Amino acid sequence: MRVSGFAPGFIAATLFALAGAPAPGRAAPAPAPAARPVSAPGPEPARLTLDNGTLQLEATPAFGGRVLSVRLHGRPNVLKVGEAVTRQPAPRVAADAGDIPYLGHDVWVGPQSAWWLHQRVNPARRQARAPWPPDPYLSLARTRMEANDGRSIGLQGVASPVTGVRLRKRLALSRARPDTVELAVEARNIRRSPVAWDLWFNTRVAADTRVFVPVAGAADVRLQASLEPGTAPPPYRREAGLFELSAGVAGGGPKRQGKVLLQPSAGWMAGFAGGQVLVIRFPHRPQALIHPEQGQVELYLDAPAATPAAGLLELEVHAPYRTLAPGEAMQATEQWTLLPYAGADTPQAQRRFLCAQAAALALAHACP
Repeated sequence: MRVSGFAPGFIAATLFALAGAPAPGRAAPAPAPAARPVSAPGPEPARLTLDNGTLQLEATPAFGGRVLSVRLHGRPNVLKVGEAVTRQPAPRVAADAGDIPYLGHDVWVGPQSAWWLHQRVNPARRQARAPWPPDPYLSLARTRMEANDGRSIGLQGVASPVTGVRLRKRLALSRARPDTVELAVEARNIRRSPVAWDLWFNTRVAADTRVFVPVAGAADVRLQASLEPGTAPPPYRREAGLFELSAGVAGGGPKRQGKVLLQPSAGWMAGFAGGQVLVIRFPHRPQALIHPEQGQVELYLDAPAATPAAGLLELEVHAPYRTLAPGEAMQATEQWTLLPYAGADTPQAQRRFLCAQAAALALAHACP
């Protein structure tokens, strides 16, 4: 199923129409890069802004090329951003680097279990089959700006000796809707041998965001509960074709922590928080194309019971898992639409709101 609203040729236009960018398809095989440390210079990360008077997005070439803010004018940032953005603006990037919680919107590759299996620059992590941290060259290294024309931002990442890919990202204001931005990413194999990954969008918001995803049945929901003592799994329910997750209101009880993997029945999800609704749309894919360890949509919640708003909710989307020949590339896209919301903070009112937007945004299964 293709989501309505993606213009024909959007992926090609967004990723390859940048000045000097190569055409899609195979490129000449490139040797694996040496595992030398990479640093992001400067005392403060640069901010690149897209602003059309309705919506404002801020991104930085630092930290892998990361979105730090998106909001409607006069409204707060809907993304959750870590203090590390200002406290650690120039991370050390090397094969033994750890994760730094910059948060915001990032792009990984999946599956997570294979992050450190196919590399030689950190044998200890390979032998341990380490599931953490993510590839530092994708998440921490400074990217090179390829375009910044007021309507779009193009960023090219470094060649990673860990996962064997180079990412290219493009952020663009939609020409169809002033409340919408389009995100596109390309991963290209820079090795002399095949690599196999998916592209993994990860958007962090506050844990008290209530999120809805269209899901057809109970078999399309898989829970990965946390093994941390004193925690309880994320609270969720499925009703009338919509999956709903919410950390709830502040109070007693255990910390809510864990992940839910979903096979959506349509390519969208929506999060309500701070008088705004973030609707994320993406091409819907059959489960057979998604790596079996992942879901096309994944929701990770880490919410202290006393202060859910201080916690973290990750809105994640996986593209199809693919094997790339040397020099070959794959692409993935999302559209973000921000809508004002002045209704009641109840699931019933929010479901009615989504149903009212269903025709304009092609939100299949949003109505009972």
